[in-house]
Amino acid sequence: MMMLGGSMSYEFDEAKGRAVGSLIKMRGSILGLVLSVEEVIIERQPPRRKVWETRGRPNLLVIGGYRMGFEISASGAASRLRVFIDYGYPATIAGKLLGPLFGSMYARWCVNRMAKDAADAFAGSVRS
Repeated sequence: MMMLGGSMSYEFDEAKGRAVGSLIKMRGSILGLVLSVEEVIIERQPPRRKVWETRGRPNLLVIGGYRMGFEISASGAASRLRVFIDYGYPATIAGKLLGPLFGSMYARWCVNRMAKDAADAFAGSVRS
């Protein structure tokens, strides 16, 4: 994941985010600041639904703890994807200032990125 010249590395447990309770750790930087977050999978109903949330206290700039996920449902001959995120602002002074200004923009970017990645992944699997 990269935004504003940032980078992020991922560390997965044995389940690689594919089981309830699985952990994903992310660490990176943006504009010279070190960021980190741990996520835990809290719901998984393949291929229809997956939900994860932060664990502990994330070290992020414009959003704090969050719960994020997706649902896929039938819609006639097609499928409908819903991606969602519920988040709070960081507890830091900078986060309290930057969160209200940029939190919704970043959350929208995350949701749109997930939706685009899903569309790209399924683009070649259209059946008639």
